[in-house]
Amino acid sequence: MVNRHIWVQKIEAAWEERSILWLTGVRRVGKTTLARSLPATEYMDCELPRVRRKLKDVEGFLESFGPGRLILDEIHRLENPSEFLKIAADHFSKTRILATGSSTLGASQRFRDTLTGRKRDLHLFPVLYRELEAFNGVHLAHRLQNGGLPENLLRPFFPEKDYAEWLDAFWARDVQELFRLERRDAFMRLLELLLTQSGQLCQLNSFTSVCAASHTTLANYLGVLESTGVVHVVRPFAKNSQREIVAMPKVYGFDTGFVCFARGWRELRPEDKGLLWEHLVLDELVNLAGREAVFYWRDKQKHEVDFVLARRGAPPVAIECKWQIDDEAGKNFQSMITLHPKTRCLVVAADMDKPRKNRTRNWVETGLADLDKALLLLD
Repeated sequence: MVNRHIWVQKIEAAWEERSILWLTGVRRVGKTTLARSLPATEYMDCELPRVRRKLKDVEGFLESFGPGRLILDEIHRLENPSEFLKIAADHFSKTRILATGSSTLGASQRFRDTLTGRKRDLHLFPVLYRELEAFNGVHLAHRLQNGGLPENLLRPFFPEKDYAEWLDAFWARDVQELFRLERRDAFMRLLELLLTQSGQLCQLNSFTSVCAASHTTLANYLGVLESTGVVHVVRPFAKNSQREIVAMPKVYGFDTGFVCFARGWRELRPEDKGLLWEHLVLDELVNLAGREAVFYWRDKQKHEVDFVLARRGAPPVAIECKWQIDDEAGKNFQSMITLHPKTRCLVVAADMDKPRKNRTRNWVETGLADLDKALLLLD
């Protein structure tokens, strides 16, 4: 079992702030394995009938359990999981609980409202670049091809059948569990298109005929995909509607392996690696700053910056992703600076190691392992 130290530290820090921690993440991303790796915890699998019977008397169970650390895996199998966690937070605060379950439960309005202010949320990503050494030193190219779901990553071959099975299970057990959508063909066709065009501007109107669904229906489906963590919807950073794109998002698949599967890539060219590298950078940015802080930038003349990190109280950071640094790196920074003069600039490249200031070009260059340190150099 691989110990994902980064996430163990995040869990411990979250427990310092709140007694309830909701661990989200797509299926097979490693939530159960991570939960069971935590020291000094009691693990309970809520898929087992005997466990559900034991937890039915919430107050009685928590009184007998007492102070301690409790893992409730697949908590959505309980009759009323949000009530269980609310009682625990309000009346048994010395009991630390880590709850995992269907991502659709975390997306439900009732669940969010019931536990507002009572829990911390932690989204578990596919294996990050910084974690590759812990996964038997898997090479970057293999991570890009096979993706970051731990089982897929550790396979020596491209597990094509596993991606197809995962998609079937996602529809049957995640989407249907809460959203009760009826049109599987249209929904799955949209997901396939988004994975195939991952990293591009998303124009839902162009998908209506091929999906045989209205724009309104597809917009609803996109919301479901975003709330379940299967796509990242990156919105434009803009303040000038006359000169900048202000509404159209870019959509990224959650995992590079699924992008390769959808595109039929079995051998990666340098340009393919560049696109997939962009996905890894996005994961790190969202992990560091949160989804709400990550944007992209594009003007009406089609100058574009891959990502913009917009943190409260700090100047925006324009970020370009490069498989290899070349003369094209950062070519659109100045266009953005013209409209946003306080912008700081960062190039994240696969052939870079430690962060360094490029004083000639007035930006910071870095690899991905020390992205947080590179951001500090910009201040």
